[in-house]
Amino acid sequence: FSSFEAGGQNEPKAVFVVSTVLKGKTADIIKDIISLSRFQYCVVFTTIPHYIHLLANNVTGDLEGNPVFEQFEEKLCEWMGDMIYTAEVMHAPVVFSINEKSFSVGPMSRLIAGELASHPQAKNRRKSALNKASTVFIDRTLDLTGAVSHHGDSLVEKILSVLPQFPGHVTDVQVGMLELTYLKQTNDNKGILAPGCLAQNQSATARLLWETMLVAKQKEAVMEVRRQLVEAASKENLPIKLSLGRVTAEQLCSYVQLFRDSWGALESHSGVLQLGLAAAQALRHPALPCWDACLAFERLLLQALGDSDLAEVLKQLLPLIKSSEPGTGSDSSSGPGELSIDDLLVLLVYVYSMAQEACPGGLIGALTLRLTRQTSLSPLLQEITGVSVPEELTVEHAHSALENVFETLRGVSHARDHLKHFSSVYSPSDGAHQATYRPLLKQVLEEIFHPDRRECPDVEHMSGGLTDLLKTGFSMFMKVTRPHPSDHPLLFLFLVGGVTPSELRLIREVVSTHKSGTQVVVMSTRLLRPSDVPHLLFSIDRLKPDIGV
Repeated sequence: FSSFEAGGQNEPKAVFVVSTVLKGKTADIIKDIISLSRFQYCVVFTTIPHYIHLLANNVTGDLEGNPVFEQFEEKLCEWMGDMIYTAEVMHAPVVFSINEKSFSVGPMSRLIAGELASHPQAKNRRKSALNKASTVFIDRTLDLTGAVSHHGDSLVEKILSVLPQFPGHVTDVQVGMLELTYLKQTNDNKGILAPGCLAQNQSATARLLWETMLVAKQKEAVMEVRRQLVEAASKENLPIKLSLGRVTAEQLCSYVQLFRDSWGALESHSGVLQLGLAAAQALRHPALPCWDACLAFERLLLQALGDSDLAEVLKQLLPLIKSSEPGTGSDSSSGPGELSIDDLLVLLVYVYSMAQEACPGGLIGALTLRLTRQTSLSPLLQEITGVSVPEELTVEHAHSALENVFETLRGVSHARDHLKHFSSVYSPSDGAHQATYRPLLKQVLEEIFHPDRRECPDVEHMSGGLTDLLKTGFSMFMKVTRPHPSDHPLLFLFLVGGVTPSELRLIREVVSTHKSGTQVVVMSTRLLRPSDVPHLLFSIDRLKPDIGV
């Protein structure tokens, strides 16, 4: 859903289905799409009720009718270019024919699950629903180590991290299409080619390839990309030269280039070609040495935590912070394998989310010095400091901004204090085995699918009515079976704050290992890359969503 979409010449009607308030970015994109099309009839469904739209417009109290929707209908006609055209705006809540039991892990999830359990419409739906399911909400902030980890065996995580994002998108990335032409990249023709993307919904083959790339290890993923390119070329009788052994970016590009002489072949296999190019561009990207360096430092910090407390471990980061010569650097000018301030903040999140709070010692001072010596500020540093150019950044301002960062990090280190079973995601070395990171998501799933169906106080059932309350109360005095997440054949697992590709693979592996017979549907607010987390944590305007207010 973006401003790049448009209707065809012979398509007079359009239906938009959105899950946001009809303001801000959502309204802008709808306007762009309609302006580029020839619609005469537009229908917009939003899952957000009218009273929330009133709240977004700073209107309190009830009004007759749906004035916000009516105003948007007028805008739709205006964008279509004729006020006599037809426009309709309606509220259509997300509805499941499922009688779900809601569970939560974490305080934010408790609020969401509680609202879902007690909402009047949800109660009415559960009375008539034929199917049963469990919904488990999990707070992302309970385990940010998994969110910022750099994995060496996930092709998709590298693709998402190194390729440029589409403006306004939080998930998809731009795939360069130059290999499908005979153009040579110059400054004059830069940007004239529309980029490709990862979201391929026109081809079943491309969808299956994307799923494999998403959940397979990197070696298996790149081999499947090569296999699909070879198969596509064979179908089109293109002169492909088969090669075995390790898959390289050059090899994938050579296969893709075979299609540029045949428009029909290119069009038939465009989805697979775009995914193949994404893989090739990630494999040869100059940012990969930095990815590997971050992965190496994460492993060092993981082992160091077993021998020292967090304060001592943080001291090991000081040489990294001081490694750049004064004045050499913005994030973009860091050399291969050299860590930028953005990378260092990711490492700090990694270690603070595993260990208990500690005094940052000289870190704030060292980071302040390096920050004030930047020749340009990355988008993250602009968000943290609130200034756009280094000249506006005083030592006092930089120090104050970094104090706020460490205040947030201290909160991260205490995020699991209230948990009983899931209070740690770190297993120290025992002499025979190295220290390991224990993903909270894996712990929760193993608890849910444990064959003994034991109760876990950290997975809270949210009561949706009197019957559930009575069960909860009587269970203190008599044997009453309390609701359990594994009660039903369908489990919705919702990660509030984002999920990584590696975690999707982990979920599949855990569910498969336990052979529970439960279908698990993973839902989340976004697909995360390591660099997303500092933006979400430290940005000074992170609590101001774009709804046009």
